[in-house]
Amino acid sequence: MKRLALLAVIAAGCTACLGSDFADSVEGSWQLTEGTVNGEAIPILDSHPITITFDSEQVGGTASCNSYGGTYHLDGPTISFSNLAMTEMACMPEETMIAEQLYASGLTMVDTLTLDETLVLDGPDVELVFQRLEPVPDAELTNTIWVLDGLVVGDVVSSPAADSRATVEFFTDGSMLGDTGCRPFSGQYQINGAEVVVTELAAYGHECEPGLTDQDSQMISALEGSFRVEIEDDRLTIWTHGDEGLTFLAER
Repeated sequence: MKRLALLAVIAAGCTACLGSDFADSVEGSWQLTEGTVNGEAIPILDSHPITITFDSEQVGGTASCNSYGGTYHLDGPTISFSNLAMTEMACMPEETMIAEQLYASGLTMVDTLTLDETLVLDGPDVELVFQRLEPVPDAELTNTIWVLDGLVVGDVVSSPAADSRATVEFFTDGSMLGDTGCRPFSGQYQINGAEVVVTELAAYGHECEPGLTDQDSQMISALEGSFRVEIEDDRLTIWTHGDEGLTFLAER
C-alpha cells in the first residue's frame, strides 16, 4: 500500500506534570470507545475498531480502516505526535471512512493525555477515549498447528473448501509457516501490543484449483500486514482491520 504524506505535527500544550512512571503506564494497546471532533461523534464499529499502541517512542494503530504509525513525546500529561503516516485503502461500510477521517483529524488537534481507568487524548474541540487492550497471549499462540475451521466475512462464517487442509503455525523465533489448502506460505511476525504484525509473507506454487481460489486469497489477505488475535481454549480467531477474519482449531 502507498504511504500518505506526513500528517501534521501536533502542537504541544502544558498542564501539571504526573509521576515519572507515567510514560511506562501509557505503553501498550488501547481501543477507542468514544470520541468527538468539532462536536461530531466518531462512529464506533465493532468490525472496524480504532486502536492506538504506545511503545517507547513509537506509536501506531488502526484508524478504523488503515494502519498508521509515527513517533510521540510525553512531557507529563502534555503529548505531541510527529512523523505520522497512514496507509491508503478504502473500506466499507461508509461509516468506516467517516470514522477514520474524524479520528485522523482529531489526532492533529490533541495536546493533552490523561490516564486513569481509561486513556483520554484531548485538546481544543476534540476528545478521544480509549480502553486498554490485553496483549497477544504469545505463549498460547506459538508452537501450535492451527487448522483452518472457518472463513468470516461480516456476519457470515463459511467452512473451508472440502478435502482441503489449511494451517498456520507461529514459532517463538518470529517465523511462521502454513498452507492455504492450495499452496504453502512462510513469513516473519512480531507482536505489537494487541496486534500481530506479519512481514515478508510469501506464498509458493501455482494457481489454485477451482474452489480453492477464494480460500487462498482470503487467508493471504488476512495474514498479510497486521491483525488482532483472540484465543479461547483450542480456538484461534484472527480479525483483520476490515470485516473479514479466520477461525482455527488447535491440532491435538
